[in-house]
Amino acid sequence: MDIIKMKEIEGSKNKRGVVAKQILKHDNAQVMNLVLEPGNVVPEHSVPVDVFFYIVEGKGTLKIGDEEAVVEATDIITVQPNTKMSLVADQGENFVVLNVKTPSL
Repeated sequence: MDIIKMKEIEGSKNKRGVVAKQILKHDNAQVMNLVLEPGNVVPEHSVPVDVFFYIVEGKGTLKIGDEEAVVEATDIITVQPNTKMSLVADQGENFVVLNVKTPSL
């Protein structure tokens, strides 16, 4: 059994200026823990694989395609390949998100 303790994994700012922790990466999946502080933004982009977001903590705005919603802890949001998406920590609190891509990029 492998136990991954997200709180013990060091993160670093990614190219979008958000703290990202690589939780898991192999051929079939990639899991990143994104820690957005108030005001942080992951700008609109798309990826060529299936994605889902699991909101770990806090709340923020997630835009998928033309739809936008405030999402909060324990929400799960699915994204089809090649769909534009963005995240914004605009609710005055940290917005902590697991980003799961299958297969891995």
